[in-house]
Amino acid sequence: MKHQQNSIFVDLQQYQLHLRRLTPLQNTVSPILFLHGAIENGRIFYSHSGKGLACYLADQGFIGYCADFAGRGLSQPSLSSGFNQSQNQVITKDIPALINYVYQQHQQALTVVAHSWGGVLLAATLARFPELMVKVNAKICFGTKRVISVQSIERKMKIDWLWNRFAPWLGRKYGYIPAKKWRFGADDEPTEFLLDTVNWIKGAPFTDLTDGFDYAAASQQVNWPPSWHFAAINDRILGNPADVQQFIQETSQQQAKYTLLGRQHGHLQDYNHISMLTSSSANNDHFVQISDWLASLAIN
Repeated sequence: MKHQQNSIFVDLQQYQLHLRRLTPLQNTVSPILFLHGAIENGRIFYSHSGKGLACYLADQGFIGYCADFAGRGLSQPSLSSGFNQSQNQVITKDIPALINYVYQQHQQALTVVAHSWGGVLLAATLARFPELMVKVNAKICFGTKRVISVQSIERKMKIDWLWNRFAPWLGRKYGYIPAKKWRFGADDEPTEFLLDTVNWIKGAPFTDLTDGFDYAAASQQVNWPPSWHFAAINDRILGNPADVQQFIQETSQQQAKYTLLGRQHGHLQDYNHISMLTSSSANNDHFVQISDWLASLAIN
């Protein structure tokens, strides 16, 4: 590895958000904040042995901050303690705090990289607080969709039954969603947060489920930073390419770059929702393109 790792915490009074900081051994190009999706944590972007997108970019000179949302990963307190949180709190409090924290460390606009649902939350935050745009130099999303429109047997099992029905039942039973224990996620999820996602996944309007803020309307007024959306050819449900493109349209990001990862498009393998961030092939594939793109933005 050409970087060092350490853990830091952002204190939000009632809870602390964990950030894994990846510091290049060489001169730093620019900072990157990484936001994970549902039923996972910041480890989707890094490993202690140096694997993952954040590690790759740190080795290229980009200092990374991989966040664990409240109650997930190493953030405190844990969900098993009774802690709960809604989407509204992540959108209006946590993501702004994380952006501001990283910006304050470097006094330099940052890139935000998001996986899956993390990209939905990021878009909502930036649409709601456009004043944050001056602190965001670029954003990159992997498999980000808001509505799951595909209809299949797999969708009925994974979404209609597991996510929309069984997971809420677990939430009522345990007080949170123990997705890791039940082996359908890499981390657990707050019940309130999951219930909020269910409504949007089903196709409810892109409005806040707590206070009614209209994210869809606000998105039309946003001057988005340079953006790049990735979809994977073998991502049939959780980030189906059609749903990724629909989210780009819904949020008026038509100027964004879009790449479908698959052999037929010149990539090294047919990636899926997870492997597009975790496969070792990515180090010689789209990770290289991302590094080059970010370096060009830093120069400009």
